[in-house]
Amino acid sequence: MKLSKFNLLSIITAGTGIVACNMQPETRQAHPNIVLFITDDQGYGDMSVHGNTNLSTPNIDGLAYNGVQFSHFFVQPVCSPTRAELLTGRYHPRSGVGGTERGTERVHADETMIADIFREAGYATAAYGKWHNGMQPPYHPNSRGFDEFYGFCAGHWADYFSPPLEHNGQIVMGDGYIPDDITNRAIDFIKENHDSPFFIYLAFNTPHTPLQVPDKWYDKFKDKQLEMTTDDRYTENFDFTRAVLAMCENIDWNVGRVMDVLKDLGVEDNTIVLFMGDNGPNSARWNDGMKGRKAHVDEGGVRSPLFIQWNDGIEQGAMIEEIAGVIDLLPTLTDLAGIESETKHPIDGLSLKPLIMGEEQLWEERFIFSHFNDRVSVRSQRYRLDREGRLFDMVSDPGQYTDISKNEPDVHNELSGAVEEWRRTVLSLLGPEDRPFTVGYPEALYTQLPAADGHPHGNAVRSNRWVSDSYFTNWTSVDDKITWDVEVLASGNFDVEIYYTCPPADTGASFTLSFGDSVLEGRITEPHDPPVIGMQNDRVPRQESYTKDFIPLNMGTIYLEQGRGEMKLQAIDIPGSQVMDFKTLVLKRKDQ
Repeated sequence: MKLSKFNLLSIITAGTGIVACNMQPETRQAHPNIVLFITDDQGYGDMSVHGNTNLSTPNIDGLAYNGVQFSHFFVQPVCSPTRAELLTGRYHPRSGVGGTERGTERVHADETMIADIFREAGYATAAYGKWHNGMQPPYHPNSRGFDEFYGFCAGHWADYFSPPLEHNGQIVMGDGYIPDDITNRAIDFIKENHDSPFFIYLAFNTPHTPLQVPDKWYDKFKDKQLEMTTDDRYTENFDFTRAVLAMCENIDWNVGRVMDVLKDLGVEDNTIVLFMGDNGPNSARWNDGMKGRKAHVDEGGVRSPLFIQWNDGIEQGAMIEEIAGVIDLLPTLTDLAGIESETKHPIDGLSLKPLIMGEEQLWEERFIFSHFNDRVSVRSQRYRLDREGRLFDMVSDPGQYTDISKNEPDVHNELSGAVEEWRRTVLSLLGPEDRPFTVGYPEALYTQLPAADGHPHGNAVRSNRWVSDSYFTNWTSVDDKITWDVEVLASGNFDVEIYYTCPPADTGASFTLSFGDSVLEGRITEPHDPPVIGMQNDRVPRQESYTKDFIPLNMGTIYLEQGRGEMKLQAIDIPGSQVMDFKTLVLKRKDQ
């Protein structure tokens, strides 16, 4: 079906207005629970249901067989944009998400998120694992509709075994392997809330690098001869693949644990369970012959599994061939749950309920757009136009080998025009990043300012170019400083902690934290010189930063005046060779 200019504009600037309606207490039990699993860098091919014989994922496969499978479901090429679209139902440029670090991953504070809708409707809401859409309130998950959050807000984490995480803004120590730990938390939440509707966003941090996985899972794969590998266009690191496969089987085990609890509590039948990934695979490995991987806008970089099981509401075994996107999940879940809500902005997604329920209706042709780093591709039901303007018939050529632009000029022109219109009306909304990091949000107790969001000056350097879980080191001069561009949202007094390490020979350095006219002085009085860690648990050498066991130092209390400015850490006196290695600044509002 060829799209008219009117239909194309209606897709690109889509809007659904829904009337707000809260559930009444006597009807709450009629509404289904929701558990949404999302994995990090697990590709379409990283599960046995899609034909990969290298591993076995019976619990994930069960969701596919016991519910519906979407054969052509599309996300974005990298983490934050996909998650933003899932949470808002809108293409990520609309919500201000243009990247994955240095603040570009934050969803605009005025966006309505899926958890806002379900909490307003009476659901208990929780997010566990990786967030990656903003750390400081009001970007923090507790400010985005989630009653409960346990995990980390950064893009990746440096250590997967009992690392520092956070619980509702407060830094705490994790308990075991992160995927197991967050699953334990989700299970506890289900047990505590199973008598009323709940919404759980369970975001595994695996199989994202660093590739860390317990022996229990890795031993099966460490010497395994892989039966299925990537095609001749790519070079595969088989040790990398083996570690990923082990991590994927661990994910499957944790999915099974959640499903067992739902069944034991008698709520599985009335729980909508979804499973998906956030982008294509993070290495060249078997991916059903598709072109591209993570960060690519080709099919292999953006095609994700989507399985939806709901025993009370969905017939088993359907395979849905119509294209769909992560932008569709918000309207689909509210529609399936019978919840109406009013979003602050028009959404781009469509409710997939008619497809899921097998309702007889005309499903109009549509376009799904993929974007990263100014590279845009577009998918119709049959064709993909890639970032270089080449056209592929995805039915006869799913691996994108043959450009048919010259054979199908009308299709090529139509899709090219759609991309240009999307760039003009959607991508152009990104613009230059000029959003300070927020401090002192009145409704939040804690604000974290990590090294990842700061800037080093002088001799101070970052521990790694991948900023997410990096720290600052080589702070050797009184002229060196660490700064954040911040906006204090409400004036007040704040207790200040910094997380640091310092060898005994360098103990005694004095430094200040300042913002505007307010200055607070601190001094390193206790040495703490732990080794760099992380490599001990890596199955394959990493690119990301290693880490340390950073500990808190209480600096005291500072008064911060509402407004925008530079927050600065700077040394006064350095009796040794350095001030400290610095990880995180934590501000706790005192007047709450």
